[in-house]
Amino acid sequence: MLFNSVGFLIFFPIVLLVWFAIPEKIRYLWLLAASYYFYMCWNAKYAVLLLTSTVITYASGLLLEKVKGLEIDEIKKIRYKKAVVALSFVSNLGILCYFKYINFIIFNLTKAFSLININLSVPAVDVILPVGISFYTFQALSYTMDVYRDDIYAEKNFFRYALFVSFFPQLVAGPIERSKNLLRQLAAPRKFDYDMAREGFLLMLWGFFLKLVIADRIAIFVDTVYGDYTQYGGYYLIVATVLFAVQIYCDFSGYSTIAMGAAMFLGIRLMENFNAPYLSLSVGEFWRNWHISLTSWFKDYLYIQLGGSRKGKARKYLNKMTVFLVSGLWHGAQFTYVAWGGLNGLYQIIGEALQPARDKAVSLLRLNRKSIGHRLACVLITFVLVDFSWIFFRAQSINDAFNIIGSMFSADNPWIIPDGSIYGCGLDVNNFRLLAVCMAILTFADIVKRRGIKIREVILRQDYWFRWIFIAVSVCFILLFGKYGKRLDSAAFIYFQF
Repeated sequence: MLFNSVGFLIFFPIVLLVWFAIPEKIRYLWLLAASYYFYMCWNAKYAVLLLTSTVITYASGLLLEKVKGLEIDEIKKIRYKKAVVALSFVSNLGILCYFKYINFIIFNLTKAFSLININLSVPAVDVILPVGISFYTFQALSYTMDVYRDDIYAEKNFFRYALFVSFFPQLVAGPIERSKNLLRQLAAPRKFDYDMAREGFLLMLWGFFLKLVIADRIAIFVDTVYGDYTQYGGYYLIVATVLFAVQIYCDFSGYSTIAMGAAMFLGIRLMENFNAPYLSLSVGEFWRNWHISLTSWFKDYLYIQLGGSRKGKARKYLNKMTVFLVSGLWHGAQFTYVAWGGLNGLYQIIGEALQPARDKAVSLLRLNRKSIGHRLACVLITFVLVDFSWIFFRAQSINDAFNIIGSMFSADNPWIIPDGSIYGCGLDVNNFRLLAVCMAILTFADIVKRRGIKIREVILRQDYWFRWIFIAVSVCFILLFGKYGKRLDSAAFIYFQF
Protein backbone atom coordinates (compact mmCIF):
# COMPACT_ATOMS: atom_id res chain seq x y z
CA MET A 1 0.00 0.00 0.00
CA LEU A 2 1.48 3.30 -1.12
CA PHE A 3 1.11 6.53 0.81
CA ASN A 4 0.06 8.23 -2.42
CA SER A 5 -2.74 5.76 -3.14
CA VAL A 6 -6.50 5.85 -2.66
CA GLY A 7 -6.15 2.76 -0.49
CA PHE A 8 -4.02 4.59 2.05
CA LEU A 9 -6.45 7.52 2.14
CA ILE A 10 -9.07 4.99 3.27
CA PHE A 11 -6.80 2.86 5.46
CA PHE A 12 -5.26 5.65 7.54
CA PRO A 13 -8.51 7.31 8.75
CA ILE A 14 -9.88 3.87 9.71
CA VAL A 15 -6.72 3.16 11.72
CA LEU A 16 -7.11 6.49 13.50
CA LEU A 17 -10.83 6.05 14.24
CA VAL A 18 -10.35 2.62 15.78
CA TRP A 19 -7.23 3.82 17.62
CA PHE A 20 -9.27 6.63 19.20
CA ALA A 21 -12.13 4.32 20.14
CA ILE A 22 -10.28 1.53 21.97
CA PRO A 23 -8.62 1.67 25.42
CA GLU A 24 -5.10 3.15 25.52
CA LYS A 25 -3.50 0.02 26.97
CA ILE A 26 -4.34 -2.13 23.95
CA ARG A 27 -3.83 0.40 21.19
CA TYR A 28 -0.45 -1.08 20.34
CA LEU A 29 -2.17 -4.37 19.45
CA TRP A 30 -4.42 -2.58 16.98
CA LEU A 31 -1.42 -0.79 15.46
CA LEU A 32 0.39 -4.13 15.15
CA ALA A 33 -2.55 -5.66 13.27
CA ALA A 34 -2.83 -2.56 11.06
CA SER A 35 0.92 -2.63 10.36
CA TYR A 36 0.87 -6.26 9.24
CA TYR A 37 -2.16 -5.60 7.04
CA PHE A 38 -0.35 -2.58 5.55
CA TYR A 39 2.67 -4.76 4.72
CA MET A 40 0.63 -7.71 3.45
CA CYS A 41 -1.07 -5.48 0.88
CA TRP A 42 2.07 -5.95 -1.25
CA ASN A 43 2.61 -9.68 -0.81
CA ALA A 44 0.95 -11.47 2.09
CA LYS A 45 3.35 -14.42 2.19
CA TYR A 46 6.37 -12.19 2.82
CA ALA A 47 4.90 -11.18 6.14
CA VAL A 48 6.44 -14.49 7.26
CA LEU A 49 9.90 -13.00 6.68
CA LEU A 50 8.98 -9.93 8.72
CA LEU A 51 7.74 -12.19 11.50
CA THR A 52 10.87 -14.38 11.30
CA SER A 53 13.19 -11.41 11.69
CA THR A 54 11.05 -10.22 14.59
CA VAL A 55 11.17 -13.59 16.38
CA ILE A 56 14.94 -13.96 15.94
CA THR A 57 15.81 -10.52 17.27
CA TYR A 58 13.21 -10.69 20.04
CA ALA A 59 14.71 -13.98 21.21
CA SER A 60 18.23 -12.58 20.94
CA GLY A 61 17.25 -9.71 23.24
CA LEU A 62 15.90 -12.10 25.86
CA LEU A 63 18.98 -14.33 25.58
CA LEU A 64 21.28 -11.35 26.02
CA GLU A 65 19.34 -10.30 29.11
CA LYS A 66 19.60 -13.83 30.50
CA VAL A 67 23.36 -14.00 29.84
CA LYS A 68 23.83 -10.71 31.67
CA GLY A 69 22.27 -12.26 34.76
CA LEU A 70 24.45 -15.38 34.79
CA GLU A 71 26.89 -15.71 37.65
CA ILE A 72 29.96 -16.47 35.54
CA ASP A 73 33.22 -14.67 34.93
CA GLU A 74 33.09 -11.59 32.71
CA ILE A 75 35.16 -13.09 29.87
CA LYS A 76 32.71 -15.97 29.41
CA LYS A 77 29.79 -13.62 29.68
CA ILE A 78 31.16 -11.40 26.90
CA ARG A 79 31.83 -14.47 24.77
CA TYR A 80 28.26 -15.73 25.18
CA LYS A 81 26.82 -12.29 24.42
CA LYS A 82 28.89 -12.02 21.25
CA ALA A 83 27.70 -15.47 20.19
CA VAL A 84 24.06 -14.38 20.57
CA VAL A 85 24.69 -11.20 18.56
CA ALA A 86 26.53 -13.17 15.87
CA LEU A 87 23.68 -15.66 15.59
CA SER A 88 21.15 -12.85 15.25
CA PHE A 89 23.18 -11.04 12.60
CA VAL A 90 24.08 -14.15 10.59
CA SER A 91 20.49 -15.42 10.47
CA ASN A 92 18.94 -12.05 9.60
CA LEU A 93 21.60 -11.06 7.08
CA GLY A 94 21.40 -14.57 5.64
CA ILE A 95 17.71 -14.05 4.87
CA LEU A 96 18.42 -10.60 3.44
CA CYS A 97 21.27 -11.91 1.27
CA TYR A 98 19.18 -14.76 -0.12
CA PHE A 99 16.25 -12.64 -1.20
CA LYS A 100 18.24 -9.60 -2.32
CA TYR A 101 21.59 -10.89 -3.54
CA ILE A 102 21.31 -14.59 -4.46
CA ASN A 103 21.00 -14.03 -8.23
CA PHE A 104 23.67 -11.30 -8.08
CA ILE A 105 26.03 -13.79 -6.41
CA ILE A 106 25.18 -16.59 -8.85
CA PHE A 107 25.70 -14.35 -11.89
CA ASN A 108 29.05 -13.02 -10.75
CA LEU A 109 30.32 -16.44 -9.61
CA THR A 110 29.43 -17.85 -13.01
CA LYS A 111 31.20 -14.99 -14.72
CA ALA A 112 34.29 -15.34 -12.52
CA PHE A 113 34.60 -19.07 -13.18
CA SER A 114 34.18 -18.51 -16.92
CA LEU A 115 37.34 -16.40 -16.87
CA ILE A 116 39.31 -19.53 -15.93
CA ASN A 117 37.43 -21.67 -18.45
CA ILE A 118 35.18 -23.37 -15.92
CA ASN A 119 31.53 -23.62 -16.94
CA LEU A 120 29.53 -23.18 -13.74
CA SER A 121 25.93 -23.90 -14.63
CA VAL A 122 23.79 -22.61 -11.78
CA PRO A 123 20.23 -21.57 -12.66
CA ALA A 124 18.91 -18.25 -11.41
CA VAL A 125 16.57 -18.39 -8.44
CA ASP A 126 13.00 -17.29 -9.01
CA VAL A 127 12.63 -14.92 -6.07
CA ILE A 128 10.88 -11.59 -5.64
CA LEU A 129 12.54 -8.97 -3.45
CA PRO A 130 10.26 -8.38 -0.43
CA VAL A 131 9.47 -4.69 -0.11
CA GLY A 132 11.24 -2.94 2.76
CA ILE A 133 13.35 -5.96 3.77
CA SER A 134 16.57 -3.91 3.99
CA PHE A 135 14.91 -1.34 6.23
CA TYR A 136 13.19 -3.59 8.78
CA THR A 137 16.15 -5.99 8.90
CA PHE A 138 18.52 -3.18 9.88
CA GLN A 139 16.03 -1.81 12.38
CA ALA A 140 15.65 -5.21 14.04
CA LEU A 141 19.41 -5.77 14.13
CA SER A 142 19.98 -2.38 15.74
CA TYR A 143 17.79 -3.57 18.64
CA THR A 144 20.05 -6.60 19.15
CA MET A 145 23.12 -4.37 19.28
CA ASP A 146 21.44 -1.86 21.58
CA VAL A 147 20.54 -4.58 24.08
CA TYR A 148 24.08 -5.96 23.83
CA ARG A 149 25.48 -2.51 24.63
CA ASP A 150 22.99 -1.92 27.46
CA ASP A 151 21.57 1.07 25.57
CA ILE A 152 18.05 -0.36 25.82
CA TYR A 153 16.24 -2.93 27.93
CA ALA A 154 15.21 -6.29 26.46
CA GLU A 155 11.52 -5.97 25.61
CA LYS A 156 9.51 -8.75 27.29
CA ASN A 157 6.24 -8.07 25.48
CA PHE A 158 6.54 -9.81 22.11
CA PHE A 159 3.63 -7.94 20.51
CA ARG A 160 5.01 -4.55 21.49
CA TYR A 161 8.41 -5.50 20.10
CA ALA A 162 6.75 -6.79 16.90
CA LEU A 163 5.14 -3.38 16.52
CA PHE A 164 8.56 -1.73 16.85
CA VAL A 165 9.82 -3.76 13.88
CA SER A 166 6.66 -3.38 11.78
CA PHE A 167 5.32 0.10 12.66
CA PHE A 168 3.59 0.88 9.37
CA PRO A 169 4.46 4.59 8.77
CA GLN A 170 8.19 3.84 8.47
CA LEU A 171 8.13 0.10 7.77
CA VAL A 172 9.04 -0.09 4.10
CA ALA A 173 11.30 2.94 3.48
CA GLY A 174 12.36 4.31 6.83
CA PRO A 175 13.54 6.22 8.63
CA ILE A 176 15.37 3.27 10.22
CA GLU A 177 14.38 3.86 13.81
CA ARG A 178 16.40 3.04 16.91
CA SER A 179 14.92 1.13 19.80
CA LYS A 180 15.97 3.93 22.16
CA ASN A 181 13.57 6.24 20.37
CA LEU A 182 10.67 4.22 18.95
CA LEU A 183 10.44 1.23 21.31
CA ARG A 184 10.42 3.45 24.39
CA GLN A 185 7.62 5.53 22.90
CA LEU A 186 5.60 2.43 22.10
CA ALA A 187 6.08 1.13 25.66
CA ALA A 188 3.99 3.97 27.08
CA PRO A 189 0.24 4.18 26.30
CA ARG A 190 -0.24 6.94 23.76
CA LYS A 191 -2.87 9.63 24.18
CA PHE A 192 -4.21 11.76 21.36
CA ASP A 193 -2.28 15.01 21.14
CA TYR A 194 -4.16 17.62 19.12
CA ASP A 195 -1.09 19.83 18.62
CA MET A 196 0.98 16.88 17.38
CA ALA A 197 -1.82 15.87 15.01
CA ARG A 198 -1.98 19.37 13.52
CA GLU A 199 1.77 19.40 13.01
CA GLY A 200 1.62 15.91 11.56
CA PHE A 201 -1.06 16.93 9.06
CA LEU A 202 1.10 19.79 7.77
CA LEU A 203 4.07 17.44 7.49
CA MET A 204 2.00 15.00 5.44
CA LEU A 205 0.89 17.81 3.13
CA TRP A 206 4.51 18.83 2.60
CA GLY A 207 5.48 15.23 1.91
CA PHE A 208 2.71 14.81 -0.66
CA PHE A 209 3.79 18.07 -2.31
CA LEU A 210 7.38 16.83 -2.60
CA LYS A 211 6.33 13.45 -3.99
CA LEU A 212 3.33 14.17 -6.20
CA VAL A 213 4.04 17.66 -7.48
CA ILE A 214 7.84 17.68 -7.79
CA ALA A 215 9.30 14.15 -7.78
CA ASP A 216 6.70 12.43 -9.97
CA ARG A 217 6.68 15.34 -12.42
CA ILE A 218 10.47 15.25 -12.78
CA ALA A 219 10.33 11.45 -13.15
CA ILE A 220 8.54 11.83 -16.50
CA PHE A 221 11.44 13.80 -17.99
CA VAL A 222 14.24 11.79 -16.33
CA ASP A 223 12.74 8.42 -17.32
CA THR A 224 12.36 9.58 -20.91
CA VAL A 225 15.95 10.81 -21.24
CA TYR A 226 17.70 8.04 -19.29
CA GLY A 227 15.47 5.44 -20.92
CA ASP A 228 16.88 6.34 -24.34
CA TYR A 229 20.12 8.18 -23.61
CA THR A 230 21.54 7.41 -27.06
CA GLN A 231 18.83 9.59 -28.59
CA TYR A 232 18.68 12.19 -25.85
CA GLY A 233 22.38 12.85 -25.36
CA GLY A 234 24.45 15.85 -24.38
CA TYR A 235 22.50 18.62 -22.69
CA TYR A 236 19.39 16.45 -22.37
CA LEU A 237 21.40 14.21 -20.04
CA ILE A 238 22.91 17.16 -18.17
CA VAL A 239 19.46 18.58 -17.43
CA ALA A 240 18.07 15.13 -16.58
CA THR A 241 20.94 14.41 -14.19
CA VAL A 242 20.48 17.71 -12.36
CA LEU A 243 16.75 17.09 -12.13
CA PHE A 244 17.26 13.51 -10.92
CA ALA A 245 19.12 14.89 -7.90
CA VAL A 246 15.99 16.88 -7.07
CA GLN A 247 13.70 13.95 -7.88
CA ILE A 248 15.36 11.44 -5.58
CA TYR A 249 15.55 14.02 -2.79
CA CYS A 250 11.87 14.94 -3.06
CA ASP A 251 10.81 11.32 -3.51
CA PHE A 252 12.67 9.91 -0.50
CA SER A 253 12.31 12.97 1.70
CA GLY A 254 8.64 13.04 0.77
CA TYR A 255 8.17 9.49 2.04
CA SER A 256 10.04 10.17 5.29
CA THR A 257 8.04 13.35 5.86
CA ILE A 258 4.70 11.61 5.30
CA ALA A 259 5.86 8.85 7.67
CA MET A 260 6.75 11.41 10.35
CA GLY A 261 3.40 13.14 9.93
CA ALA A 262 1.36 9.93 10.08
CA ALA A 263 3.23 8.82 13.21
CA MET A 264 2.47 12.17 14.88
CA PHE A 265 -1.26 11.47 14.60
CA LEU A 266 -0.54 8.41 16.76
CA GLY A 267 1.53 10.37 19.27
CA ILE A 268 4.87 9.06 17.97
CA ARG A 269 7.84 11.22 16.94
CA LEU A 270 10.10 9.63 14.34
CA MET A 271 13.62 10.86 13.73
CA GLU A 272 14.36 13.50 11.10
CA ASN A 273 15.79 11.77 8.04
CA PHE A 274 16.83 14.78 5.92
CA ASN A 275 18.18 18.20 6.81
CA ALA A 276 18.46 20.29 3.63
CA PRO A 277 21.31 18.11 2.27
CA TYR A 278 21.89 20.08 -0.93
CA LEU A 279 22.85 23.14 1.11
CA SER A 280 25.85 21.25 2.51
CA LEU A 281 29.31 22.77 2.18
CA SER A 282 31.08 19.43 1.69
CA VAL A 283 30.30 15.84 0.75
CA GLY A 284 30.94 14.82 4.35
CA GLU A 285 28.35 17.32 5.53
CA PHE A 286 25.98 16.13 2.80
CA TRP A 287 26.08 12.61 4.22
CA ARG A 288 25.37 13.90 7.72
CA ASN A 289 22.19 15.45 6.34
CA TRP A 290 21.07 12.81 3.80
CA HIS A 291 19.25 9.62 4.83
CA ILE A 292 20.38 10.39 8.37
CA SER A 293 18.96 7.19 9.85
CA LEU A 294 20.99 4.94 7.52
CA THR A 295 24.16 7.03 7.71
CA SER A 296 24.06 7.00 11.51
CA TRP A 297 23.27 3.25 11.46
CA PHE A 298 26.42 2.49 9.48
CA LYS A 299 28.44 4.82 11.67
CA ASP A 300 27.27 3.26 14.95
CA TYR A 301 27.13 -0.39 13.96
CA LEU A 302 29.80 -0.77 11.27
CA TYR A 303 32.26 2.14 11.14
CA ILE A 304 32.88 2.23 14.90
CA GLN A 305 33.03 -1.57 15.07
CA LEU A 306 35.74 -1.54 12.38
CA GLY A 307 37.79 0.82 14.52
CA GLY A 308 36.48 4.18 13.32
CA SER A 309 39.22 6.78 13.38
CA ARG A 310 41.04 5.31 16.38
CA LYS A 311 43.71 3.39 14.47
CA GLY A 312 45.40 5.98 12.29
CA LYS A 313 44.52 7.77 9.08
CA ALA A 314 45.08 4.84 6.73
CA ARG A 315 42.76 2.60 8.74
CA LYS A 316 40.24 5.43 9.07
CA TYR A 317 40.13 5.90 5.30
CA LEU A 318 39.83 2.14 4.76
CA ASN A 319 36.95 1.99 7.23
CA LYS A 320 35.17 4.88 5.50
CA MET A 321 35.54 3.29 2.10
CA THR A 322 34.30 -0.03 3.45
CA VAL A 323 31.22 1.65 4.92
CA PHE A 324 30.36 3.41 1.67
CA LEU A 325 30.91 0.32 -0.46
CA VAL A 326 28.63 -1.66 1.86
CA SER A 327 26.14 1.21 1.81
CA GLY A 328 26.13 1.07 -1.98
CA LEU A 329 25.55 -2.68 -1.93
CA TRP A 330 22.77 -2.20 0.65
CA HIS A 331 20.92 -0.12 -1.93
CA GLY A 332 20.88 -2.86 -4.53
CA ALA A 333 22.48 -5.94 -6.03
CA GLN A 334 24.23 -4.09 -8.86
CA PHE A 335 27.76 -2.79 -9.32
CA THR A 336 26.31 0.61 -10.22
CA TYR A 337 25.31 1.06 -6.56
CA VAL A 338 28.70 -0.14 -5.38
CA ALA A 339 30.38 2.38 -7.72
CA TRP A 340 28.06 5.12 -6.42
CA GLY A 341 28.94 4.28 -2.82
CA GLY A 342 32.65 3.98 -3.57
CA LEU A 343 32.69 7.33 -5.37
CA ASN A 344 31.10 9.07 -2.38
CA GLY A 345 33.61 7.37 -0.07
CA LEU A 346 36.45 8.53 -2.33
CA TYR A 347 35.12 12.10 -2.24
CA GLN A 348 35.34 12.13 1.55
CA ILE A 349 38.79 10.56 1.71
CA ILE A 350 40.22 13.03 -0.81
CA GLY A 351 38.45 15.90 0.94
CA GLU A 352 39.94 15.02 4.31
CA ALA A 353 43.40 14.35 2.88
CA LEU A 354 43.42 17.76 1.15
CA GLN A 355 41.97 19.64 4.11
CA PRO A 356 45.36 21.01 5.34
CA ALA A 357 46.20 22.25 1.84
CA ARG A 358 42.77 23.84 1.50
CA ASP A 359 43.12 25.55 4.87
CA LYS A 360 46.52 26.91 3.83
CA ALA A 361 45.14 28.18 0.51
CA VAL A 362 42.25 29.93 2.27
CA SER A 363 44.71 31.58 4.64
CA LEU A 364 47.13 32.69 1.89
CA LEU A 365 44.34 34.07 -0.28
CA ARG A 366 42.68 35.67 2.75
CA LEU A 367 39.31 34.16 1.94
CA ASN A 368 36.39 34.53 4.31
CA ARG A 369 34.77 31.14 4.75
CA LYS A 370 31.69 32.75 6.26
CA SER A 371 31.05 34.99 3.26
CA ILE A 372 28.04 34.27 1.07
CA GLY A 373 30.22 33.91 -2.02
CA HIS A 374 32.52 31.32 -0.45
CA ARG A 375 29.65 29.33 1.02
CA LEU A 376 27.72 29.42 -2.25
CA ALA A 377 30.80 28.16 -4.13
CA CYS A 378 31.17 25.28 -1.64
CA VAL A 379 27.47 24.40 -2.00
CA LEU A 380 27.70 24.37 -5.81
CA ILE A 381 30.89 22.26 -5.84
CA THR A 382 29.36 19.78 -3.39
CA PHE A 383 26.17 19.56 -5.45
CA VAL A 384 28.13 18.91 -8.66
CA LEU A 385 30.15 16.13 -7.01
CA VAL A 386 27.09 14.48 -5.46
CA ASP A 387 25.06 14.88 -8.63
CA PHE A 388 27.83 13.29 -10.69
CA SER A 389 27.69 10.24 -8.41
CA TRP A 390 23.91 9.99 -8.95
CA ILE A 391 24.65 9.02 -12.57
CA PHE A 392 25.84 5.61 -11.36
CA PHE A 393 22.83 5.33 -9.04
CA ARG A 394 20.37 6.01 -11.89
CA ALA A 395 22.08 4.16 -14.75
CA GLN A 396 21.09 0.57 -15.53
CA SER A 397 24.69 -0.64 -15.76
CA ILE A 398 28.28 0.51 -15.34
CA ASN A 399 28.65 0.57 -19.12
CA ASP A 400 25.57 2.78 -19.44
CA ALA A 401 26.91 5.10 -16.74
CA PHE A 402 30.20 5.65 -18.61
CA ASN A 403 28.37 6.13 -21.91
CA ILE A 404 26.15 8.76 -20.27
CA ILE A 405 29.16 10.53 -18.78
CA GLY A 406 30.90 10.49 -22.18
CA SER A 407 27.82 11.95 -23.84
CA MET A 408 27.57 14.70 -21.22
CA PHE A 409 31.22 15.72 -21.56
CA SER A 410 30.95 15.81 -25.34
CA ALA A 411 27.68 17.75 -25.33
CA ASP A 412 27.23 19.79 -28.50
CA ASN A 413 23.52 20.61 -28.42
CA PRO A 414 23.10 23.64 -26.14
CA TRP A 415 20.24 24.90 -28.34
CA ILE A 416 17.74 22.39 -26.93
CA ILE A 417 16.61 24.90 -24.30
CA PRO A 418 16.25 28.08 -26.42
CA ASP A 419 14.67 26.26 -29.39
CA GLY A 420 12.23 24.34 -27.17
CA SER A 421 13.45 20.81 -28.04
CA ILE A 422 13.74 20.02 -24.34
CA TYR A 423 9.96 20.36 -24.02
CA GLY A 424 9.45 17.25 -26.15
CA CYS A 425 10.58 14.81 -23.46
CA GLY A 426 7.28 14.46 -21.61
CA LEU A 427 7.09 17.89 -19.97
CA ASP A 428 5.94 20.99 -21.83
CA VAL A 429 7.00 24.54 -21.12
CA ASN A 430 4.22 25.10 -18.56
CA ASN A 431 5.31 22.05 -16.57
CA PHE A 432 8.89 23.31 -16.53
CA ARG A 433 7.71 26.69 -15.31
CA LEU A 434 5.69 25.02 -12.56
CA LEU A 435 8.76 22.96 -11.63
CA ALA A 436 10.86 26.11 -11.37
CA VAL A 437 8.32 27.65 -8.96
CA CYS A 438 8.09 24.47 -6.87
CA MET A 439 11.87 24.08 -6.70
CA ALA A 440 12.12 27.70 -5.56
CA ILE A 441 9.64 26.88 -2.76
CA LEU A 442 11.73 23.82 -1.85
CA THR A 443 14.94 25.88 -1.78
CA PHE A 444 13.33 28.52 0.42
CA ALA A 445 12.00 25.84 2.80
CA ASP A 446 15.45 24.24 3.09
CA ILE A 447 17.16 27.58 3.72
CA VAL A 448 14.83 28.53 6.56
CA LYS A 449 15.08 24.98 7.93
CA ARG A 450 18.86 25.32 8.11
CA ARG A 451 18.33 28.54 10.04
CA GLY A 452 16.35 26.63 12.65
CA ILE A 453 12.92 27.88 11.55
CA LYS A 454 10.12 25.31 11.22
CA ILE A 455 7.58 26.68 8.75
CA ARG A 456 4.85 24.40 10.08
CA GLU A 457 5.24 25.90 13.55
CA VAL A 458 5.03 29.41 12.09
CA ILE A 459 1.81 28.46 10.28
CA LEU A 460 0.28 26.91 13.40
CA ARG A 461 0.89 30.13 15.35
CA GLN A 462 -1.32 32.10 12.96
CA ASP A 463 -5.05 32.79 13.35
CA TYR A 464 -7.41 29.93 12.60
CA TRP A 465 -8.74 31.56 9.38
CA PHE A 466 -5.21 31.80 7.95
CA ARG A 467 -4.47 28.17 8.82
CA TRP A 468 -7.65 26.92 7.15
CA ILE A 469 -7.08 28.99 4.02
CA PHE A 470 -3.46 27.76 3.84
CA ILE A 471 -4.53 24.11 4.21
CA ALA A 472 -7.34 24.45 1.66
CA VAL A 473 -5.06 26.11 -0.90
CA SER A 474 -2.34 23.50 -0.30
CA VAL A 475 -4.73 20.57 -0.75
CA CYS A 476 -6.18 22.08 -3.93
CA PHE A 477 -2.67 22.77 -5.28
CA ILE A 478 -1.57 19.17 -4.69
CA LEU A 479 -4.77 17.75 -6.22
CA LEU A 480 -4.54 20.06 -9.21
CA PHE A 481 -0.84 19.80 -10.00
CA GLY A 482 0.08 16.37 -8.62
CA LYS A 483 1.00 13.66 -11.13
CA TYR A 484 -1.18 10.56 -10.75
CA GLY A 485 -0.78 8.64 -13.99
CA LYS A 486 -3.27 8.09 -16.79
CA ARG A 487 -5.72 6.24 -14.55
CA LEU A 488 -4.85 7.97 -11.30
CA ASP A 489 -2.24 5.25 -10.72
CA SER A 490 0.11 6.01 -7.85
CA ALA A 491 3.84 5.96 -8.58
CA ALA A 492 5.97 3.87 -6.23
CA PHE A 493 8.61 5.61 -4.14
CA ILE A 494 12.15 5.09 -5.45
CA TYR A 495 13.47 3.59 -2.21
CA PHE A 496 10.81 0.85 -2.18
CA GLN A 497 13.12 -1.18 -4.43
CA PHE A 498 15.74 -1.31 -1.67
